[in-house]
Order: sequence, then C-alpha cells, then structure tokens
Amino acid sequence: MRVRLAALASAALLLTAAGCASDQAPRAAASSAPEVTLTFAGDVNFEGRVDKLLADPATAFGPAAKELGDGDLTFVNLETPVTGRGKAEPKRYVFRARDGAVPALKAAGVDAVSLANNHSLDYGRQGLADTMATVRRGGLGAIGAGRDATQAYQPWRRTVRGVRIAVLAFSQVDDLAQEWAAQPDRAGLAMAFDRERALAAVRAARADSDLVVVLPHWGTEGDRCPDRLQRDFADALISAGADVIVGAHAHVLQGAGRSGDAYVAYGLGNFLWYSSGLFQPYSARAGILRLTVRGRTVVGSEFVPTVVSGTGQPTVLTGWRAGIARDNFTGLRKCAGLDAVSSAQ
Repeated sequence: MRVRLAALASAALLLTAAGCASDQAPRAAASSAPEVTLTFAGDVNFEGRVDKLLADPATAFGPAAKELGDGDLTFVNLETPVTGRGKAEPKRYVFRARDGAVPALKAAGVDAVSLANNHSLDYGRQGLADTMATVRRGGLGAIGAGRDATQAYQPWRRTVRGVRIAVLAFSQVDDLAQEWAAQPDRAGLAMAFDRERALAAVRAARADSDLVVVLPHWGTEGDRCPDRLQRDFADALISAGADVIVGAHAHVLQGAGRSGDAYVAYGLGNFLWYSSGLFQPYSARAGILRLTVRGRTVVGSEFVPTVVSGTGQPTVLTGWRAGIARDNFTGLRKCAGLDAVSSAQ
C-alpha cells in the first residue's frame, strides 16, 4: 500500500477527476496530532464471474485498486470463507473462495478484512479455520473471528506515525448467530448480540488506544436507511469509546457522517461482487470511503463512487456520473440521522 506523504494530505482532500468528493471539518483537532488516513470499501466476494479474476490476482480489483490502496490502512468486509474444505451450512446462500482471493486483496492494498459476517462459516469451523490461516499467512489482518471468544473479540492493532489504532468487528445478523458465535471453548465470530462482551471489548480498546475503529455487519438488506438496531448499536459503540464506525451487509449504500464526536458510515455497498444483485439498481452502486483522522476526530472525508461492472470488478465513476453518485450518497445522510463533517458541504 502506498502511504501518503504528509505534504499531500490536504491536497488529497480536494475534488479530483477520479470522482473524489471531500469535506473539511468545521473545527480542527489539535494541530500537533499526526494525521492518519483510513480507507474503507464494502462487501467483497469471489463467487461466479469474480472467480475468473483470480487467474491473475494482481489485477483482480482492476484500476479501482489505485484508489483502494491510497492511504495508511485499508479495510473491506470479506463476504466469504477462503477454503476448499468443510461442509456447507444449511442456509440459502453459501459462498467460498479459492486461496487466490488473499493475494488479490493484498495486491489491491487491503491491510485487514472483517470476518464478522453471515458467510464466514458457510463451510463450518473447518472453513473458518482455513480462512483465518490463509488470510494471516497472506499478510492480512483477520478481524472479528477467532479460535475462541477471547481471540474473536480482540482488536487488530497497528501503530501509524505514533497513533495506536485498534480495530474490532461484530456481526449483528441473526442468521445462525447462536450456532456461529465464538465461545470460550469454540471457534466462531464476535457477535453484536452479545452486547456486553462487544461493548466491553470496545471499552478495553479505548483504554489503551488512541483511535478505536469498529466494523459492524448489520442492517436490513436492500434498505438504504439504517434500521433501529443499527442506530441503537452505533450509539452504544460510541458511548463505549468508538471513534469511527464503518458497516456492511445491506448490499446498498447507506448514510455516512458525524454522530456527535464520532463518525459513522452505515454501509458502503457491494464493492467486488459476484452477481448483479437482488436490489437493482442500488446493489451495483458502492464506493471507497477515505477518512483523514487527527487525534480522535475525522477532519476530512472523501467518497470515491464506484459501480459494479459486468466482470464484478468495481469501476470508479468520473465526471457528471460521479457528481450524481456523490449527491445521492450525501442525500442518504438525512434518514441516517447524521451530520456532515463540514457545515459547508
């Protein structure tokens, strides 16, 4: 991944021909604090047409990889186990990907993936174990899953320019939630439904970290406005000490903006995706969210709109198409009950 030079940090927040939108915070954090750039995209899956892209993992994400990898740390939701073993779970949609998925993610600039979702155990605990091992062996962080509850609820940690960053992930999807939940003696996922444990993990991260990021898997599929469970959990995460919350699962874009002193993006849609989607035309619309953080405050945000192409790859929108996409994304903030990072947006 390319780490931005400090001298370019402010320039990167300007609107570019690649279709980036930016807004500046009305009040700056302490000027002495170093800036960190965090980049996020939505759901990634390697079934069907996307599997063909793994013939050349280095190019699987196409030109959008340039935007995805531009920052200090990059995160996506990996909506599939990476395994050739295990037994399929009794559910409607069951996914899995070849090992080439991991070098494809790495080549696209991804640093860590959330596994706290309703597909990571599609091929049981054997599939989950394979996924965690393959992801970590490939040099990526695996967040929100573990060999037991202790590991599943542990944050993934990195230090960037002296800023101690902790990242956690929780699934709020009820499909097989009890069966897939990590236990003291059982591998599984970190679940939002175990609210006390989830919030305790955030509070613990807050105590010894400068910046706390949470990646929830939540919401009603196809609904562009967050539901009550999402909003309630976001409020609880913020009260526990979360600074940045970026979710997934609805398969459509949901609103993003400031909630008090924290930043919440409820959903970033389908980024690299196997199908044309169930919620046309919205399920093909997605984007890359790039946040500039100083101290605990998001001081700038960029949204790079994308659309899923016929190959399943994300295509970065430009020109008037990007302008419309950015306006649509901004409009989702209202029903999410969020504020702009800048009052001048």
